[in-house]
This record gives sequence, structure tokens and C-alpha cells, in this order.
Amino acid sequence: MHPEILEQEGYTWAAVQDAPVRELFPGIRLRPLWTGANGAHANVLEMDPGTSWPRRDVHEPGPEEVYVLTGTFSDGAREYPAGTFLHAPAGSWHVPASTTGCTLFVFYPEG
Repeated sequence: MHPEILEQEGYTWAAVQDAPVRELFPGIRLRPLWTGANGAHANVLEMDPGTSWPRRDVHEPGPEEVYVLTGTFSDGAREYPAGTFLHAPAGSWHVPASTTGCTLFVFYPEG
């Protein structure tokens, strides 16, 4: 065991079940896990079956990176099963939805 690892500056951890929950839209919840000094942030997004974003989700000011943890995620053009990684460049957009329900890890490297 190396307890000195936890003493390193900036080394942090978060448990999803302990993260605060914010309902973005009915049946769609965000759990913030980490925010960096430069505005980068990491979240878990939970979507109940049959939910969708009510409008376009535009990726600004930077890109969005998504990893599908469970279920099937749709960006409005195609469906992505668990185990899929998506990179959406800055300025791109999609309309998130899920017929099955899904859990996503969402990372914004530039805020």
C-alpha cells in the first residue's frame, strides 16, 4: 500500500453514489464528479428509459467526450451501446436520448 499517493497535490477521487444529483430535465440527472482549475469537468449523466434532451446540446466552449457505461445512448443520428466512446468537437451538437436508459461518463477537457 502506498498512502503517500493521496498526499500528492491535486490528487482527488469521487464516489458516484455520493455525488450531488441535479435533475437537468425530467428523467435526466447529472452527478458532478470533478472540476479542474482550468474549467475542465467530469460528470456522470443518468438518463431514464424514453428520455431525451428537449433541444440541441451544443458543445461550447470546448469538446465533449462521452463513454457509455450502461444501456444504449443515442445522439439523434445513431445508437451507441455500453462500451462506446464518443468525441464531439467544439461547436458540434447532438440531441441526447435513450430508449433503454443509460449511464454516461461525460468529460469536458476545456470546460
